[in-house]
Amino acid sequence: MASMRVWVVSGVLVNMMAQGAVVSYVFSLMPALQGPDSPVEVDLHTASWIASCVGLAAIPGFFLASAFMDRWGRKITHMLLILPGIIGWTLIYYAASVAAFLIGRILCGITVGATVILGPIVIGECSSPNLRGMFLNLKTVSVCLGSTIVHILSNYVSWRMIALLAVIPYIYALLNVMTWYETPAFLAYKKEFGKAEKSFFWLRGHDDKSKKELNELIRSQMNKVDNQKVTTFMEDIVDFFKKFTRRDFLFPILILISGTLLFEVSGRHFFPAYAVDITGEVTGNNSHSFYYILAMDLIITLSATFSSLLVKIMKRRTLLFTTGWAAVITIAITCTYLFLASKDVISRDRHWIPISLFVVYFVLVNLGCTPIPLAFFGEILPLAHRAVGSALLGVIVSCALYLVLHVTPFLLVNVKVFGTFAVFGGSMAVLLSILYFVVPETKDRTLQEIEEYFNYGRFKDDEQFEKGDEASKVVMLPETEVKL
Repeated sequence: MASMRVWVVSGVLVNMMAQGAVVSYVFSLMPALQGPDSPVEVDLHTASWIASCVGLAAIPGFFLASAFMDRWGRKITHMLLILPGIIGWTLIYYAASVAAFLIGRILCGITVGATVILGPIVIGECSSPNLRGMFLNLKTVSVCLGSTIVHILSNYVSWRMIALLAVIPYIYALLNVMTWYETPAFLAYKKEFGKAEKSFFWLRGHDDKSKKELNELIRSQMNKVDNQKVTTFMEDIVDFFKKFTRRDFLFPILILISGTLLFEVSGRHFFPAYAVDITGEVTGNNSHSFYYILAMDLIITLSATFSSLLVKIMKRRTLLFTTGWAAVITIAITCTYLFLASKDVISRDRHWIPISLFVVYFVLVNLGCTPIPLAFFGEILPLAHRAVGSALLGVIVSCALYLVLHVTPFLLVNVKVFGTFAVFGGSMAVLLSILYFVVPETKDRTLQEIEEYFNYGRFKDDEQFEKGDEASKVVMLPETEVKL
């Protein structure tokens, strides 16, 4: 049944590739809008809004995904929220005014926001523990691949043609999602245990591990009778605020917010969007920027792919913090070099030095700081909090994406490349320090085990847990098979 998992995951990954195209499209669009043949006149302020509005537009995407996923399921929600992306790219293709560009980018941003939330959740709920980390890391590869394709196409075809071609991944994803079963976790959450069993075995087969994991999922949901109540709108509001008093909500949200901010400040979105400006300032020559950017894209994509293999053999924490702190040190050295070169303390002619340092930096962040926080989206939030937590997290993600894309061009103008990366590098150091104290090791853990960790502060098979006092232990139900 591995082929079924791969088929489902492929739809998510192609959708994530389209997300990379949306964000990196600025690389092709901005020079065209500011050139002599532009269909509209734009200044720096207007251009920054067209580039960054995707971040704010993702907010309704997050809320729609969060509201729909617990009401209609992951499959229907995925299908509905791909449609704005298709319409948005079509509008951009025909755009002849600032308003048309903004509306098209906003619609694409809605799909991006929904994809950020839905993609990891679908992968997490459909994957086995031993493959979940690799599949979640492949999302980063897909985003990188989408960015790379846009950068390559920008050198050969017009921005309108890129907009037209960008519709293709969404159409494939839509057709792919139509073939899915609903995820077992959602069906169990809705007490449709017979359908959950059928979906689970379609995805995972009938081996003993799969049966055991299915039994644990159903047993957990059978004991949560509160989900069977019909609630009013006011009761839903009260329940939302009560979540902020619960350990199993607050700790995952803290991890996800810190991981999201780490993902953004590490350069995953702002570098592809403003790669021409960054490489042009570093090398002093824009004529070769395309080749530098293409080489960087390939290196980033390969390192993200390698990370998907590393996560199979290394612990998540080890991979995140070793590569994360190495990236912070590397970018600190890079900024120092560029600062000294700007003051003529050292020669500005050795462009290969800062370019090489940037290559090392982006290899490191795409081994840990980019893929691991994205993986958190699919495995950290407990099932009962996935919709509400996703909505709250969506606001943070959108604001972070908007702020980074909106502020970066002004930072590049006012404090240059070394100052821009110094700001973001310092932020990385703070966020890595926070995550060090709150992130559990989730490698090869089932989603149910991770959920119990946030309820009780430890995994049930931890030595410390087994030796703890009776009051601190999780009361585990008998291992008898759940009768469906």
